[in-house]
Amino acid sequence: MSDRNFTPNWYEERPPKNSYRRLLKWGDLEEFKHPNKRLFTLMKETFNLTNDDFRERQKMGLEQVDYDIPSKLSSEQTEKFIEIAGAENVKTDNYTRLRVSYGKTMIDLMRLREGIVENIPDIVISPRSKKDILEIVQYCNQELIPIYVYGGGSSVTRGTEAVKGGVSLDMIYMNKVIELNETNQTITVEPGITGPDYEKILNNAVSELDAKRAYTCGHFPQSFEFTTVGGWVVTRGAGQNSTYYGKTEDMVVAQEYITPSGIIKTGEFPAHSCGPDIDQLMMGNEGAYGILVSVTMKIFRHMPKNQYHFSYMFKNWEDAKNAAREILQSEFGKPSAFRISDAEETDVAMKLYGIEGSPISSLLSRRGYKNNEKCLMLGYTDGEKDFAKLVKNKLHKVCKSYGAMNTTPLVAMKWKQGRFKDPYLREDLGDYGLMIDTLECSVSWSNMENVHTGVRNFIKSRPNTISMTHISHSYHQGANLYFIFIAKMDDIKEYKEFQKGVLDNIQKFGATMSHHHGIGKMNAPWLEGQIGKNQIEILRTLKKHFDPNNIMNPGGTLALDLDEKDKRIIKK
Repeated sequence: MSDRNFTPNWYEERPPKNSYRRLLKWGDLEEFKHPNKRLFTLMKETFNLTNDDFRERQKMGLEQVDYDIPSKLSSEQTEKFIEIAGAENVKTDNYTRLRVSYGKTMIDLMRLREGIVENIPDIVISPRSKKDILEIVQYCNQELIPIYVYGGGSSVTRGTEAVKGGVSLDMIYMNKVIELNETNQTITVEPGITGPDYEKILNNAVSELDAKRAYTCGHFPQSFEFTTVGGWVVTRGAGQNSTYYGKTEDMVVAQEYITPSGIIKTGEFPAHSCGPDIDQLMMGNEGAYGILVSVTMKIFRHMPKNQYHFSYMFKNWEDAKNAAREILQSEFGKPSAFRISDAEETDVAMKLYGIEGSPISSLLSRRGYKNNEKCLMLGYTDGEKDFAKLVKNKLHKVCKSYGAMNTTPLVAMKWKQGRFKDPYLREDLGDYGLMIDTLECSVSWSNMENVHTGVRNFIKSRPNTISMTHISHSYHQGANLYFIFIAKMDDIKEYKEFQKGVLDNIQKFGATMSHHHGIGKMNAPWLEGQIGKNQIEILRTLKKHFDPNNIMNPGGTLALDLDEKDKRIIKK
């Protein structure tokens, strides 16, 4: 094979059972997505690599999970958990203990490739019911045993890492529908139900729940296939369609938590003026206050035939950003999926989705849309047919007023078809010492350019680094900025320092530390610097009320028990 036609020998095998590879792999064990020729060429050019650098894979993680970290629990404590949950639902093997502690952030994947095991629970329990959880929490509080909670495993903030050992609750069996209320258009479910199962039940509500119509959850993060409803709630997550349907905190109607100090259960009301909102206090607690055992969510009428896709190319980021703000503030309704890519991401996206070299690409060039300047907007509308069509038509007029070229619905449709598969690229890159990771934040329209420029300048200060940014969740007052970076980097220490610098600059330029990924233990050192000392003390006071013995997800989550030396308070 000539060098021109060279293709790396991408790994395309089901990872060995109980291997580190199986844990670091994204999603479906038999699903893969490889860089296409254009993206492969871009990486070689950016990172000064040749085909020879892609002839031999490295640090594959194919070895069996193997470590010697004995449980710190007594035999009596272990027997008590077996008595509560049943022997078949209590596991102490090495693979399971590691599986529920690591998530899918780059630090996790790098450690797994190196066979580094740390911060694992002593025991993993799969509770079957609220009763099981109540008994486990009461016993752990009595015995001062830490408790962590594991849902779908897609955390990118080290949110489930059992840094104090103890118990990890795998919520796999807490996956039932408790009640559908069509009058209120709500559904109450257990927290372990997965995104696909949840949406399938709602789409098939007529046959599965004896409903009058089909519904949708309206929440579709890129990790949708491998997340749980409970995970959405306790991290205040957002789906790709949140511009129209809202973030999780906009969808939650009522919740029930089990805490060491007792049960917290809220009522099912559309709104209230009864003091501070307990639901809002509990959402986003990431298991630090208590364990979510049921949640009542808003649901929406399922109207897939009413989606109108769109895509536009702008001549520059400023025009694209201003058009997005105008669309959100014009009061004609909101698109559902709504994404705006900066110039570097647009160029990479055109390679990734096969647009570069197409007739559309040639037409753009002839009309003066330049590489490294042009910016892509895409998405679709949802809702009642006339409303969805109105939003698309009004959006079209705004885009044209900012000089955008209509690049047809096909671009958005192609993006939509592939967006759940993009995370699979990480395994291929990691096999050859390349890193791709993300950090995201929330920012007002007036401060957006300051944040975009400042954070991007830091990322680009590292030579030979790809830095892509997009807006994927928008509001009247601002939007999220989602930074994606790709680099030739496989050293954990180097990566941690680089990531720390990105987070420093997010805070320095006045954005939040997270828009929808949560805080976990990774972002916690920056939280006090963002919300303020008095405000963090409010959270710590709540922690002491709900969890006086600090057994619930201890070890830095939400910055509630950080050492002073670990705090990162960056001057703005």
